[in-house]
Amino acid sequence: MKENALGLVKAQEFTFAGSGEGFKLECGESFSPVTLAYEAYGQLNRDKTNAILIAHALSGDAHAAGLADGENRAGWWDNMIGPGKAFDTDKYFIICSNVLGGCRGSSGPSSINPKTRKPYGLSFPSVTIRDMVNAQKELIDYLGIDKLLSVAGGSMGGMQVLTWLAAYPGRLQSAIPIATTLKHSPQQIAFNEVGRQAIIADPCWRNGDYYGSAPPAKGLSLARMIGHITYMSDQSMEKKFGRIKKKDARPFKFTADFEVEGYLHYRGGNFVKRFDANSYLYISKAMDNFNLLDGRTLQGLFKGVKARLLVIAFKSDWLYPSYQSKEIIKAAKLAGLESTYCEVDSTYGHDAFLLETKEETHLIRHFLKKVFYSIQVR
Repeated sequence: MKENALGLVKAQEFTFAGSGEGFKLECGESFSPVTLAYEAYGQLNRDKTNAILIAHALSGDAHAAGLADGENRAGWWDNMIGPGKAFDTDKYFIICSNVLGGCRGSSGPSSINPKTRKPYGLSFPSVTIRDMVNAQKELIDYLGIDKLLSVAGGSMGGMQVLTWLAAYPGRLQSAIPIATTLKHSPQQIAFNEVGRQAIIADPCWRNGDYYGSAPPAKGLSLARMIGHITYMSDQSMEKKFGRIKKKDARPFKFTADFEVEGYLHYRGGNFVKRFDANSYLYISKAMDNFNLLDGRTLQGLFKGVKARLLVIAFKSDWLYPSYQSKEIIKAAKLAGLESTYCEVDSTYGHDAFLLETKEETHLIRHFLKKVFYSIQVR
């Protein structure tokens, strides 16, 4: 199988709610217009029964597979999407959109307000995971798809998957939430808050009004460094870095002497080049506010849902530990859903959902084949 078998792909835009009352958000405000950037791979079949929506995590975007046109950049899940891969584009029509509040083509804080002709900044309304999913639903309607074969995603992407299950149970045949949760724990909220405070404390943040001047690069870089620590595991860091020092190490100076320090600085610096600090604030807050239970019981959470469920967790993931995935599967079982739970014995930590390609491919390929076959023989 060739790498990047999809070749060059080009992002598309879908704009809606340009007139009338606008797009109603959970915060009570209406927003208009809304633009979603999205990419699509494969072909939609005649009956429109082979469509799969991929939902991305906090720092992801619509570019999930192939090579970005003009950038030659591989998609963030390129090892999972394409001919013969887990999400086989020879069989399925794959869609991935940048979330509402993002900064890679979809409406977000860095977008231009048509009324002021300036970036929204903090005047952009607060958004929730449900708002992101409601916007995705508008895109799916626009594409003429009545029912998705599946919705899949890891981390924050998994939160979107679960929201689709609860909010639009009649619109999907199956769901694949990976390394995710029904609600953020205090520890998960705490890590996000430290990242947000790093951005806010940067003098260049200017209360969110930094567009046209130096961005809060140090704060955003630090937020990303904190995030990367939580994405890895003790085992993966030991294997990748150990206590190896860089060749240019300066003993007893406050420099990045260890390889792990250099790695964190590298990841933070690269992130600043492609992500907007305000989007980081908005999206991370949406994750913290996510609570699918919200007064409901596990028994009633998926009541009336008919979709099949494949829940995947990873043994070394301490950011989204497996007990949270087991809570999802418990709710599914209580609702009588046909559901499967798989805990992968990986040492990669939370990053495993992006790296454990072989294991995930085996699980997802067979799951999708079974779901697709079941609707073909009805």
